Amino acid sequence: MGQISYKIGVDGGGTKTECILVDAAGAIVARHLAPGCNPNIVGPDQARQIVTEALNALTSTLNAQPSTLNSSPTTTTLLCMSGNRGFWREFAASLQGFGRVTAIDDSHPVLELATHGQPGLVLHAGTGSFVAARAPDGSVHYAGGLGWRFGDPGSGYEIGRRAIARALLEVQGWSEPTALGQAIRDHTLANGAGDTTNLSRFYYQNPDPNRVIAALAPLVLQLASAGEATASQLLVESARELLRLAEEVAAKLFSPTRLSAVRAGLSGPILTHPLIRQALVSCTALPLAPIEGSPIDGVRRLLAREK
Repeated sequence: MGQISYKIGVDGGGTKTECILVDAAGAIVARHLAPGCNPNIVGPDQARQIVTEALNALTSTLNAQPSTLNSSPTTTTLLCMSGNRGFWREFAASLQGFGRVTAIDDSHPVLELATHGQPGLVLHAGTGSFVAARAPDGSVHYAGGLGWRFGDPGSGYEIGRRAIARALLEVQGWSEPTALGQAIRDHTLANGAGDTTNLSRFYYQNPDPNRVIAALAPLVLQLASAGEATASQLLVESARELLRLAEEVAAKLFSPTRLSAVRAGLSGPILTHPLIRQALVSCTALPLAPIEGSPIDGVRRLLAREK
């Protein structure tokens, strides 16, 4: 009986860590979901622990079988990770028992879904944001993704930050009251702020500010969907900053190709929201189209190429 081989794929982000185990035919035989593992957010020790435990949990059912993962020399593990590249390369080199381990940016899976291995680019916004592109020569490029401290336009954190700033100006009396500002105040009070004068202190002193602030994005999207003008304006302005970065990347990598001929995808619930997508499409020549599938589907496609 031939030895059974498996491949492991990991999509490690700031919000969650998703793992799949696929057999030689590419079929998914196991999945595991763990908390976010971005070392810039949870710290390096916690990041290592989260991913190590996730990999062990993913493969635990195989360890009791005659042909186990650890006994298969052809096993490949592909880590598609957010955060410090050097950290994840070191982590990949340290892993034992998971075959050949490779660490790449978490931009690769969504780029794969957007371009199917062809030249093009993708705009992604989740907790953070970035632009990834594959040039005509096949080289892969990354832009943005500077992290929540330095600004990720169009991201959940950036949207939450803008919404809080608006609410604070309304509390000060410098901006007209809006449903958005009231919703932010209500949400903050419900989550532990003593009163509206403590809004700023609540977010500054929170031990997990990036996650708490990014968690406001769905509320802003909900208000925009209901027609709240300030929420809509805030979302569009933030997303257009990311679009401008994408256009700069496209102009440098694909010049003199016309932007309308460049494959361009939108990834994540923020950018694929109908209101935001329509606003972006209306002001660019890039043929923006929502990608089909989730990042882990992109990981699976990349695994299919691994020999």
